[in-house]
Amino acid sequence: MTADAPLTRESFRRLHPISSPRPLPQLPDRVWTDEDWDRIQRGYRARDMDEKWNIFVEGDVVFMHRSWTGRGVYEASFAPVAGGGRRITSAVVEADGERYRSRGDEYDRLMLELVISAVVLGEPATGLRTGLVELTARASGKSDLPSGVVQHSVLGLRSGS
Repeated sequence: MTADAPLTRESFRRLHPISSPRPLPQLPDRVWTDEDWDRIQRGYRARDMDEKWNIFVEGDVVFMHRSWTGRGVYEASFAPVAGGGRRITSAVVEADGERYRSRGDEYDRLMLELVISAVVLGEPATGLRTGLVELTARASGKSDLPSGVVQHSVLGLRSGS
């Protein structure tokens, strides 16, 4: 397989589909460019044990699985937008609390966009990262959470990655 060949379901050793899909009522507003979509379609494989996500695309659906367990967490359906680009038109998240502990709709909307933007596309995604830290701090009741620790624990990325 060449470096640019898209990852497929068969590219990963073990994958477990979402067992209890729950529709996400809040979706990212972002329109990804056609170039972004080309890159998203190639997918992403965690390169080491610190990275948290494996991602692949089938048709117009992006599948996001945790790299260690192979468990599906998010599935997002994309559709073309008039004038170019694509937007997420529907998405589901794992609702089984034994497989994934959701922190709420706003968190899942943000995580869905952040995984695609920061992990797959390698964008700085500064605003999304800040939102993740703020939501995590609010949920924990602590205002002094180190942003690098929060980002690494859920994304597998360090602050500057």
